[in-house]
Amino acid sequence: MTVAIFEDKPDDGITIMNGQQFMINALGGFDPVGAVKEQYKLEDQTVRKCIAYAREASARTARLKVNTFADLGTLDTLLAEKFSAKIGGKKGNRTYQTYDGLQKVTVQVSDQITFGAELQIAKNLIDECLNEWSADSRPEIQAIVTRAFNTQKEGQVNRADVFMLLRLEIDDQRWINAMEAIRSAIRVTGSKEYVRFYERASVNDEWRAITIDLAKA
Repeated sequence: MTVAIFEDKPDDGITIMNGQQFMINALGGFDPVGAVKEQYKLEDQTVRKCIAYAREASARTARLKVNTFADLGTLDTLLAEKFSAKIGGKKGNRTYQTYDGLQKVTVQVSDQITFGAELQIAKNLIDECLNEWSADSRPEIQAIVTRAFNTQKEGQVNRADVFMLLRLEIDDQRWINAMEAIRSAIRVTGSKEYVRFYERASVNDEWRAITIDLAKA
């Protein structure tokens, strides 16, 4: 009985077994390196290199978030203890700025919102209104309603368009009842903090965001 002996080595896509080099294919099989086409080797190496950079960047971003909130939390505590001062408003939004006014960090608190069963009651009442109104008299309202309740996943709605419905003033009792049902359906389940970084060349310049999002870099 032959026992395969694997050697530990960096993750470069090459597996050494019994002194020979193999690349593991998508089916889990071992292909001798010499039998793999050069184009596949090159692609494999390039992807592994990109993933390594991505993992490193992800780890740095995670550390940045942890360190930033830790530093700002320490500052908040010091201000509260030493000066009985507090940065930010009632909802927890805060802005921290350098003395020269050229750099700032903002923390924004966003409520996490879900909708209860009352939302379906609102949808039924709105449908009654739309079915009775002239088909082409209020197309913009029809578009908003369609977007608001066009769920791609169970229980998921477009929050922005649901809230837009609340801003419409329509003198129909069913619509009024529907809006009241939407308000009753709103559930604040928690909150989440978002931190953003800004800088500018002078106090007369616009703030420029320091990009962390890869898609916007």
